[in-house]
Amino acid sequence: MHIEEKGVNTENKTEEKTTIDDVLSQVKKPFGSTDDLVTQIIELPGDESKLAFLYIESIIDKQLVQSQIINPVFEISHENVQESFDQMMNLALKKQTDFTKAQSLLLQSNTLVFTEDTSCFYSLATPVKTERDITEPDNETIIRGAHDGFIESLSINLALIRKRLKTPKLTIKYLRVGNETHTTIALLYVDNIANMDYVKEVERRIRSIEADAVYTPGNIEESIEDKPFSFFPQILSTERPDRVAANLMEGRIALVYDTSPTAHVMPVNFFTFYQSVDDYNKRWIIGSFFRSIRLFSFFIAMGLPAVYIAIVSFHFEVIPFGLILLIKSSLEDIPYPPLFEALLMELTIELIREASIRLPTRIGSTIAIVGGLVIGDAVVKAGLVSNLMIIVVAITAIAAYIVPSNEMSAAVRILRFPFMIAAATMGFLGIIFGIMILLFHLCRLYTFGAPYFAPLAPFKWKDFKDAIIRVPFWMMNRRPQDLQTQQESLDNQTRKWDKS
Repeated sequence: MHIEEKGVNTENKTEEKTTIDDVLSQVKKPFGSTDDLVTQIIELPGDESKLAFLYIESIIDKQLVQSQIINPVFEISHENVQESFDQMMNLALKKQTDFTKAQSLLLQSNTLVFTEDTSCFYSLATPVKTERDITEPDNETIIRGAHDGFIESLSINLALIRKRLKTPKLTIKYLRVGNETHTTIALLYVDNIANMDYVKEVERRIRSIEADAVYTPGNIEESIEDKPFSFFPQILSTERPDRVAANLMEGRIALVYDTSPTAHVMPVNFFTFYQSVDDYNKRWIIGSFFRSIRLFSFFIAMGLPAVYIAIVSFHFEVIPFGLILLIKSSLEDIPYPPLFEALLMELTIELIREASIRLPTRIGSTIAIVGGLVIGDAVVKAGLVSNLMIIVVAITAIAAYIVPSNEMSAAVRILRFPFMIAAATMGFLGIIFGIMILLFHLCRLYTFGAPYFAPLAPFKWKDFKDAIIRVPFWMMNRRPQDLQTQQESLDNQTRKWDKS
């Protein structure tokens, strides 16, 4: 830091000496006239020298400053003031020589201490404790397993991951984005497993973000994903530390954010969004069964309304003879085409869902249930929607909410509308065209250089051990090939007792 006094640069040899007041004025200058930037100056006992404390009172713990800094200063021995003071500084505070970091340290809840020696200063982290308790994420609840989740503290979130991965190979890099907000991001990977090309690519994309303010993980996600106009999420969002730890050991990369309980995992594929922590806490047969149900729900949530519209509008002959009269009687009094019925009910379901999220917790679920029943019964009696359409929409809504990832669930719910329009236009032919376009898109989609639709495209038979089904733990002895990890095999995961 170059401090100028009366037009003379202190970098050159001058007669005038830089004082604490000069240093403070230079450090405080970028903050303008903010009232929460506090300066305290005290004199050392038995000495003419003085100390200056600088902190932002709205984000620091004043009691911690009092107990860790101010009280020890007044306990300094009068016999050897300088020696006692230097000892306290070295034990409690961190010495800083780069004055350009002073502003960022203040904004990170540090208290700065300036002495007569203007060539350095000292810092101590004194953050105010405003974090909530560690609880299980509401949107990722499980039956068996750990019930802790991330909170809005970066240090605590990293501790939850470190608690599960006690390996020195776990590497953490701190990055900051936002010219004004300086949002802190922790980039995590296991050094001897992750593909370093992927790590460098993720870091490059984050460092290339140019924005004055970055508030949420969603801003980062939109800035670094490969195809921002795709319906499908290309980065896994989670609030579970056990899920992040498991993906790190597979060779993936994680981003953990300050002031946010959401972590991002990358690169991921389509099947990653249908994996749940419960799959690995149950026996492999049960876990595989429920995972298969979730994958099957993708086709139901996306295509069931479209199939119904195509059958009723174009392909009545595929209905069994015993159901023709029943379906005909249900539809004959409806004055609108099936597409209008489906759009009306699907939009109504989305309205109820959004309303239940915004309403208070105590009445949100009740309003959603009562509203669904009342609206469903009323529209049928009014002759606006058939009974069969109510059943189709209900099954579709249930199938969409089975997905463990909220981002994938939202993508599936949106995709059903293009399929409904295609079915109302060309029947089964429109659905086939829609599926072909969807498959082309999934096969061509890459995320950070890894194929999104692996292990189907490219086809990797060995990676099916943890894709559509889950084989026993001791048989999952290879990491996914699409990640191109440094260590592909897991030879230690075997039933050695069985062989012996």
